[in-house]
Amino acid sequence: MSQTPSQACCNTPAVVSEGYKEKGSYTTVDGLKTYTTGSKSTTGILVVYDIFGFFSQTLQGADILAGEHHSESSFKHQIFMPDFFEGKPADISWYPPDTDEKGQKLGEFFKTTAAPPKTVERLGKVMQELKDKNPDIKNWGVLGYCWGGKIVNLVSQQNTVFKAAAACHPAMVDANDAPQVTIPIMMLPSKDESKDDVDKYQQNLKVKHQIEWFDDQIHGFMAARGDLEDESVKKAYEKGYEMLSKWFAENL
Repeated sequence: MSQTPSQACCNTPAVVSEGYKEKGSYTTVDGLKTYTTGSKSTTGILVVYDIFGFFSQTLQGADILAGEHHSESSFKHQIFMPDFFEGKPADISWYPPDTDEKGQKLGEFFKTTAAPPKTVERLGKVMQELKDKNPDIKNWGVLGYCWGGKIVNLVSQQNTVFKAAAACHPAMVDANDAPQVTIPIMMLPSKDESKDDVDKYQQNLKVKHQIEWFDDQIHGFMAARGDLEDESVKKAYEKGYEMLSKWFAENL
């Protein structure tokens, strides 16, 4: 670990419930619009958003992890969140897919725009450019939400460029992915994830890991679907980011 985390690094301040104004800016990486936040640091985190793209809850989370929310934080990261969907994310009204039409639209989106192999290939090119442009960053982490959690599993395998990983309310949890993961991984499942799938996945992990259930929260509460005006969701969101901050502080 390149820095010693202070108490301040992992105690996130009050979250803004409504009208959040992001603290970072947008750059271009491998042709993709990329949200970038955080001051110069020797640690970087690549964030893979959920299928709804750039949402204020997700951007606020990136700022929290960057240490931008906390002026006293001695453990800061540079955060990069590329727009893998190139301006065409899924419509949040499609979820949950409680009609045939919504299910069809989501299914089509996963097959085309959000096909995991396509994203994994693009992510490799993004990381190559980020490493070239940011030689001061010595250790990289990766964080994914929902669909992004699947991507995290696929890029945390043999010869990965990442040193630590985390997945929040991950989609497509597969026990067969677990033995392939070669770096420390944290998972924060919600009540909508399958207990059976997550348990089987955990049993197959061969690396340091931490799995913490938020079984009173919905799938997506740490990202686009988090209703931060609901006090219980806001508290869970704050707790989740505190845990992520601590995890990356300890493992990068």
